[in-house]
Amino acid sequence: MAEVQQLRVREAVDAMVKSVERENIRKMQGLMFRCSANCCEDNQASMQQVHQCIERCHAPLAQAQALVTSELERFQDRLTRCTMHCSDKAKDSMDAGNKELQVKQQLDSCVAKCVDDHMHLIPTMTKKMKESLSSIGK
Repeated sequence: MAEVQQLRVREAVDAMVKSVERENIRKMQGLMFRCSANCCEDNQASMQQVHQCIERCHAPLAQAQALVTSELERFQDRLTRCTMHCSDKAKDSMDAGNKELQVKQQLDSCVAKCVDDHMHLIPTMTKKMKESLSSIGK
C-alpha cells in the first residue's frame, strides 16, 4: 500500500481508537480501579476472596479490550484482503504483458479505492464498537 494511503488509514484508526479510549475505556478503567480498591477494603475477606473480587472487577475491562482488538483485527484483515486482490490483479496484468507504468497506476488506483472504501467503514465500526462497549458490565 502506498505510504500516503497507509498514513490516511493509520490516522483515521488512531483517531477512532483515541475516541473510544477517552469516551469508553477510560471510564471502565476508573470503575475497575475503584471496584478493585473496594475489594481490598474488606478486612473479613480471605486472600482468595479478595483476588476473586478483583478478577470480577477486571472482567468488563478485559472484555472491552478484547472487543476493540477483535474489531481492529477484522478491519485490518478486510483491508489486507482488498489490497491483496489489487496485487493479484496487478500481477495478472503484468503477466498479460501490460506495461509496468500502466500496471503501477492500476495498482495505485485499486489500493486507493480499497482505502476509500474502508475509510467509509470507520464511522460505522466506531458506532458499533461504542454501543457494544456501553453494554459491557451492565
